[in-house]
Amino acid sequence: MPLPKNMVQAFYIESEVPDYRGNPSIEALPPIMKKGQVKKGLIGNVKFNPNDIYVDGRIRVHIIPSLLDDFFQPLGVHRELEEKLSIMIRRGYVGRNLADGSYNTHMQNGYERIMSGDLDAFRFDHAVSTASSLLLLGCSGSGKSTTLRRILSNYPQVIFHEKYNFTQVVYLKIDCPHDGSTKNLCVHFFRALDQVLGTNYEAKYVKPRYNSQMLLNQMPQVANRHGLGVLIIDEIQHLSRRKSGGIDKMLSFFVTMVNTIGLPVVFVGTPKARPIFENDLRSARRGAGLGALLWEPMEEDTPTWRAFTDVLWKYQWLQKRDEILTDEVRACWYDLSQGVHDIVVKLFVLAQLRAIATKTERITSKLLQKVYDDEFEPVKPMLAALRSKDPEKIVQFSDLTLPGIDKKILELSSMIEKLANSEDSPHVLYGDNEQAQRLHALLVGMGCDVSRIIPLVRKVVAQSPDLSVRELVPIVLKWYESADLKPERSMPSKIKPVSKKAWNTLDSDDLRFVYSQADEGNMYRQLKNESLIFDVDSWLQ
Repeated sequence: MPLPKNMVQAFYIESEVPDYRGNPSIEALPPIMKKGQVKKGLIGNVKFNPNDIYVDGRIRVHIIPSLLDDFFQPLGVHRELEEKLSIMIRRGYVGRNLADGSYNTHMQNGYERIMSGDLDAFRFDHAVSTASSLLLLGCSGSGKSTTLRRILSNYPQVIFHEKYNFTQVVYLKIDCPHDGSTKNLCVHFFRALDQVLGTNYEAKYVKPRYNSQMLLNQMPQVANRHGLGVLIIDEIQHLSRRKSGGIDKMLSFFVTMVNTIGLPVVFVGTPKARPIFENDLRSARRGAGLGALLWEPMEEDTPTWRAFTDVLWKYQWLQKRDEILTDEVRACWYDLSQGVHDIVVKLFVLAQLRAIATKTERITSKLLQKVYDDEFEPVKPMLAALRSKDPEKIVQFSDLTLPGIDKKILELSSMIEKLANSEDSPHVLYGDNEQAQRLHALLVGMGCDVSRIIPLVRKVVAQSPDLSVRELVPIVLKWYESADLKPERSMPSKIKPVSKKAWNTLDSDDLRFVYSQADEGNMYRQLKNESLIFDVDSWLQ
């Protein structure tokens, strides 16, 4: 009988760690990853083809948002979390070994707790807990959930041990209920386990005659029945919204899960959850079993910030893109995003879409500021709190999420669609001939005059329809350059002026483009920023 898709057959590899040897639940896990393997296992897979830079804007609007899901740059904090989770999962199984009887001891003690209704009850006092807990706090958008998902994806979630007729669940992630009730937390647990295993624990236990205490007694026993490696409880800050006495009761239960039952637990939440663990010394101590991690936004002018933005900057589908990220743009990017991972990436994505919609085709400080002003209204108070460096304000605004990102992408897509139907767009000029459109965009990106290349592109695709774009480029360039060498026999044609509104579409080294990027009345400062003003004072010194 074939196994379900999310389940794998146990295959045992002898561990290099003495404590782990001979433990089926550990030796069926993937080998402990080395540093290089961790980076490879976490890094995102962005499908970037330089040829796509020159496709129609309506196509690029579908490509660019892929960064929201596919871009992930592993940082030091991510590798630290992977290491701690790796230790937690494996150490938690040391005291629950299928092969030496310690697992059965925990199961017998669990049965005693259910029968007596006392979570501290036990039948065998030699059952040892090797579990620990971890507290991970960070504002929304700092990448907690994404990082956990990527780390856990390196493990099979369910392993079937045929020799022991045992189904092992390596990890389970649930959300703390918004109302903070213990009963709903148990419901979330049973529901999540049912989704993974195809069982019916929710229907079996969630009944009117089962109160919250009875469900709490059943929850750890069910977890042990399936050898749960680690329980991850997200949105732990909702505990602070509980009725009086609820926090202590729930935290006491979590401590019992770790200390008595032997189940590793990871608490994940925003800084709003910090007082919960600080107020309860025992839970704070358990939360620091493997360290309490507080993820702060990236800091400006650090190797982490520079490395993160340098890597992300490579993924531009803009035809006049600047290959090197300037200090000016990097500083503006940081000021607007405050180093929050989610905001950094979303600002970058929306800026690219706006650059296409406005024909700017590159990212500038002015463009970033415009996108921020127009699209990031919901998170401005939160980012202002981060700029203030005031801990009390930051805790108040710890939910840094940008709602309606899909709607914003669709609005920019609509602008690009209108642009694509304008008279001078490659789509209108060449119809459905994608080869001609791509050739046109490539030549414009190389600095060729638009009005002169249109007839040349039409001529070359008509004469040589079977040639690739790479083969057509040198032919067109030869015609283009030979036209420059011909002596003029008549008065030169009148150069079509570029309206002031379109100066932002000109080349970066064009003074009109520089003017378009300057704030009103600040052309001198903009010229100085572009290193176009000779600094006499520095020269004299």
